[in-house]
Amino acid sequence: MTTTSADKVNVSLLKDVEYLTKILDDVLLHEGGDTLLDTVKEIRVLSTEFRETQDATTQDKIKQKINELEPGLRKTVIRAFSIHLHLLNIAEQNYRTRRRREYQAQDANIIQPGSLEAGVKTLIDNNVSPDQITDLLEKLSLELIMTAHPTEATRRTILQIHKRIARLLTQWDYSYTRYEKKMIKERIANEITFLWQTQEIRQKKPSVMKEVSNGLYYFDRVLFDVLPKIHDDLEDLLFEKYNQRWNIPSFLRFGSWIGGDRDGNPNVKATTTFETLKRQRELVLRKYKEALDTLKDRLSHSDSKIEVSEALRDSIEKDRKELSYNGWHKDDEVYRVKLSLMLKKLEFTEKDDKRGYAKAEELLADLNLIRESMKIHHPNHNPVKLLRKVIRQVDLFGFHLASLDIRNHSGEHESALSEIFHKVGIAEGYKSLDEDEKVKTLISVLENPRPLISIYDEFSPETLEVIDTFRMIKRAQDTFGLRAIEVYLISMTDNVSDLLEVLVLAKEAGLYRVYPDGKVVSRIHVAPLLETIDDLKNGPEMIKKLFDIPLYRKHLEARGDLQEVMLGYSDSSKDGGNITANWELYQAQQEIHDIASSYGVKLKYFHGRGGSLGRGGGPLYSSLLSQPAVTLGDGVKITEQGEVLSSRYLLEDIAYRSLEQATSTLLTGIMGLNDDNTNMKPSQEEVDAMSVISEYALKKYQSLVFEDPGFIQYFNQATPLHELGDLNIGSRPMKRKGSDRFEDLRAIPWVFAWTQSRQLLPAWYAAGTGFKKYLEETGNLALLKKMYEKWPFFNATINNLQMALTKADIQTAQEYANMMQDEEISSRIFNDIKEEYRQTKDIVLTITGQEELLDNRQNIKESVRLRNPLVDPLNLLQVQLVSQLRNQGEESEQYDELLMEALLTINGVAAGLRNTG
Repeated sequence: MTTTSADKVNVSLLKDVEYLTKILDDVLLHEGGDTLLDTVKEIRVLSTEFRETQDATTQDKIKQKINELEPGLRKTVIRAFSIHLHLLNIAEQNYRTRRRREYQAQDANIIQPGSLEAGVKTLIDNNVSPDQITDLLEKLSLELIMTAHPTEATRRTILQIHKRIARLLTQWDYSYTRYEKKMIKERIANEITFLWQTQEIRQKKPSVMKEVSNGLYYFDRVLFDVLPKIHDDLEDLLFEKYNQRWNIPSFLRFGSWIGGDRDGNPNVKATTTFETLKRQRELVLRKYKEALDTLKDRLSHSDSKIEVSEALRDSIEKDRKELSYNGWHKDDEVYRVKLSLMLKKLEFTEKDDKRGYAKAEELLADLNLIRESMKIHHPNHNPVKLLRKVIRQVDLFGFHLASLDIRNHSGEHESALSEIFHKVGIAEGYKSLDEDEKVKTLISVLENPRPLISIYDEFSPETLEVIDTFRMIKRAQDTFGLRAIEVYLISMTDNVSDLLEVLVLAKEAGLYRVYPDGKVVSRIHVAPLLETIDDLKNGPEMIKKLFDIPLYRKHLEARGDLQEVMLGYSDSSKDGGNITANWELYQAQQEIHDIASSYGVKLKYFHGRGGSLGRGGGPLYSSLLSQPAVTLGDGVKITEQGEVLSSRYLLEDIAYRSLEQATSTLLTGIMGLNDDNTNMKPSQEEVDAMSVISEYALKKYQSLVFEDPGFIQYFNQATPLHELGDLNIGSRPMKRKGSDRFEDLRAIPWVFAWTQSRQLLPAWYAAGTGFKKYLEETGNLALLKKMYEKWPFFNATINNLQMALTKADIQTAQEYANMMQDEEISSRIFNDIKEEYRQTKDIVLTITGQEELLDNRQNIKESVRLRNPLVDPLNLLQVQLVSQLRNQGEESEQYDELLMEALLTINGVAAGLRNTG
């Protein structure tokens, strides 16, 4: 029997797991003696045995062992299992990077699926011409937006230890001598010891600026280098295959919400946002100085050996006069002279001195001067990649690092304008006007060039904050460049007036202006956020009404005829269930795209996906494939939230792999090409089938979530919802307005709580009923099988269901259901969940033709198999602790310690299940 490369890598994963487990056990022995190590090993063995046999007696033994634990020992056992899961995550990340290296070590005709190389090969194999490549590159656009959504349960200090262990594990792969292996093992043992001796739970909620700092970490340590590499590698691959060098546009960018998203977060003020932009500029200028220093070390050319351009010499003389500084001490080393002058100008830029660069384009022009000069003496077929990289960095990051989106709730704008209109006599009771009257009033104000607000007007603090935010946007653009803030997003957009209100506020800040001759100048995109099922259904008609307003069309013309539309996966899923939400999102995209095309408007969809399967999560490339193919060429924007940031962007190799998969998917998707012979566009029969499935699934979902009178009580008591609030994982409150209404509960704690309890209800519930009812009505199983095989949207839907059903665990969920005080409600609802789970699993296996879930994704299946024996004890401990907590008053002596232990289990389960929120 032949052993494949994949088999070798899989074996090496298990070896890594065993290697790290052995080191962990040594640390446990040192920290807790035989008592701790023996207890952990006993529970580990029993848990593994239970997973293999499903023997109830074995599970009872685990429960008994857990119930017998003394509080002090119990806490250390929780930490031991949590750290073990973190180490397993590290081993899996090393497995992914090793697998990539294995492919690269093969013959040239063996290419890793989803790689840049695979994408370019698909273009070649399908006879895509150079002219088509040029058109394709013009359409290629992907923006990934970091958010501070509170789903990352792991402290950054802990993540940094993880990164060091991951690097040591990679070094272990390359170590050959006994001495090297010994030293690496000692260093890993030290890092695991540091991990054990570090506080893993945040003692207080992070401030907004702490969240900003956490986001900047990824730019500083990974993205500043990885993003240029993706662009440069694509350029080189196209050159290799087509023998033509394209000037690749900067198609892959990162933006941010951190410090800009004020929806429901009272801690984000106008001053906070401006301070965020200052921090971003400080970082990017420091990175440029480091990059120019490195260039200066490398470009040691002497003009006694080479010829340089006159333009470069002229710029050196000009800079010397303006800066009163000669630069480098050796005049013949012209590039070092120029780079020294550029470094001096960057120092002045940091101090806001007019002798510095006024904008990033000036720095870019200087770098291009060097590149053009080097073409005179350097071989054209082998560009200086370090210089090319720095040029790309400046083009990507400017002086702002990342565009910061501003988001606020539509009600905040309405309230502010209601107060302003009342004060200036435009409308009494603006809020009570019907939609037509509101639109008429807003258009009238927008057409009038005179400002509404006087510097002498006084407003409530809430209205003043809204006004200050728009004034801050203009100041930020003037200070950091127009790309610093480009988009204003409106949460809960219901009507046309919600967008026009933002334009009125922008007009008052000088961001929007109508001149007497009708000319419009607009410096901000205004983007609706469609979040609920009703919003998605009504969205296309609202967009059409918006585009029918001549004044709004002029605003779009001023913005390059581009309209951004954000789609909310979280609230739509909470509102209508996963199947219906995803289908309504798909249809809304298609309909709005068709409307925009008929008006000659370009669209950019912004996908507000979370990390969890219940909030549109999953692999980045799969997310791209699952949307209508026709929208891929519009430009794509996707949120990257919480734990997704650390899982994808903590390590350079993992970040590169994730981004190359997304790029490769876009390259082939825009051209309508796929390696697996799938059809990007569904037939009408498939669309009709999905609509029927969605309708039945919606009824089933809403019958439980909105119509069962005991459901809210079940959710509150059969999940650790209330304990999550003490985890201190984000600056934003768990609920809007501090309300206890279900409607005001944010989607993140909704999903997080269901995930912790291993029910994962938002990710799969009601899907089985939808499929079953459709099959009872039509009997057309063959169509569903064909849809799974040929339609990327349906394929991704079914595969995400497989993932959710595998991570869910009904036996563990039963333990949480038993925490309910009302046994009748508990029994009724849990039995319904259990039956729906069974039904969904059976139908998914029938559609896929598999014997077991995830038979088509053996690496993920194996990952879950390795994790379950470590996650299960943490779930049982969590049930025990939460039950005890709820029987204690907060004034109890044991309360704080019980809470800390419960939070540790939440941390551990989150590490084990990965995409938690």
